[in-house]
Amino acid sequence: MSTEDENEPTDMPVEPVAASFETLLGDVPLELSVELGRVTLSLRDVAGRLGPGSIITLTKLAGEQLDIRINGRLVARGEAVAVGERYGVRIVEIIGTGGAKLS
Repeated sequence: MSTEDENEPTDMPVEPVAASFETLLGDVPLELSVELGRVTLSLRDVAGRLGPGSIITLTKLAGEQLDIRINGRLVARGEAVAVGERYGVRIVEIIGTGGAKLS
């Protein structure tokens, strides 16, 4: 049994918690998705009407903000932008926990 108090500070340097979390979890893959819109289709619609050239009307209006999700959870909203020959998304709003908007 040790005579030293186990709650006494040690001389070992302690890394800040945030930095150690980042080091530990920094390489954990996350799936980021940008949702243009949604639609619910019946099996009949999928089997009978979908094919090359089909147009599917989505719930969002043109120019409406896009939902940005990480692992399926809404975290931000943004707008579509062209970046050279590719599409991108400009973040306009961050969504806090419980759906609260953060500016």
